[in-house]
Amino acid sequence: MVQTRKISEDEKYMKEAFRQAKKAYALGEVPIGCVIVHDGKIIGRGYNRRNTDKSTLSHAEMIAIRRASKVIGDWRLEECTLYVTLEPCQMCAGAIVQARIPKVVMACMNPKAGCAGSVLNILDMPAFNHQVELVRGIMEEECAQMLKDFFKELRIRNKLEKETRKSSLL
Repeated sequence: MVQTRKISEDEKYMKEAFRQAKKAYALGEVPIGCVIVHDGKIIGRGYNRRNTDKSTLSHAEMIAIRRASKVIGDWRLEECTLYVTLEPCQMCAGAIVQARIPKVVMACMNPKAGCAGSVLNILDMPAFNHQVELVRGIMEEECAQMLKDFFKELRIRNKLEKETRKSSLL
């Protein structure tokens, strides 16, 4: 008898965030994806587009929050859950608090810039009027591996470009 493991609700939606991250990867963007869920339905999707849009604001979470707010018809996303493949930065963590999102599910930590527990935790600061429930580690290995692969390829690509420029000057 073959036993199959039932995937959790969190894994189901993190797979959707992972699909968004793959879109960023295909554009040559840092592969970060996000979805926002309300009543069992995805109402906002986003993936990193900073270079493509030439905008600091084009983070996966910011795009998903904007889209979810349009669907809900309100800036408050009080009954939603946000799923993201990498720990939010300070801008995105602040936007999550401002949007009153009650729960964030994330795959992997970002020790250099994460603001959901790594560098600091904006999502759970008692001084703010809203704190966020946080679930960590859903699809952590897959999401971390995609980021490692991306940055490894980027270093190789940058090295080749540097060598090409150098040889064209000779």
